[in-house]
Amino acid sequence: MDIFSANNIIFFLLATVILVFGFLSVTTTKILRAATYLFFVLFAIAGLYLFLSYEFIAAVQLSVYAGGIVVLFVFAILLVKNLGEQTEQVSSKKKLVGGIAAVSGVIVALTTIFKHGFIIAESADATAEATKMEAIGNALMGADQYQYLLPFEASSILLLACIIGSIVVAQKNKEEKK
Repeated sequence: MDIFSANNIIFFLLATVILVFGFLSVTTTKILRAATYLFFVLFAIAGLYLFLSYEFIAAVQLSVYAGGIVVLFVFAILLVKNLGEQTEQVSSKKKLVGGIAAVSGVIVALTTIFKHGFIIAESADATAEATKMEAIGNALMGADQYQYLLPFEASSILLLACIIGSIVVAQKNKEEKK
């Protein structure tokens, strides 16, 4: 297996973008930059979906997450925060707890990867043929067991509540400044 094949180079490039911008999004002190870095992470994840020949999931990733959620975050940030302000510094105790949680997550992920065997498809076309668009649509918009219409609607209500809450907080801040 050639490590310098085009598939490997594209995968490692996308993985590097995800790791670098993911790290930057959680370590920056400027909240608008964190939202921008999150956008790049979500865009690169859509690139991974395209790399795996899941065009539908990539389109959903771009439109819902990279397009909708990040724009909602930026809208909420612009309403609530002043752009020049930095977030408060995190205490060393919180950094330690976060580091322990991150290391634990990496250990669980690596244990899962090495303990369980994964099926490797012969080609991307075989994987794409195995997953029909009709099955994906039924799973996403169905109301039966193991289908996702109810969680989808619950998340939309949660996002609506966040928008309303950010508007209320922004109005209170304007009243206090006057």
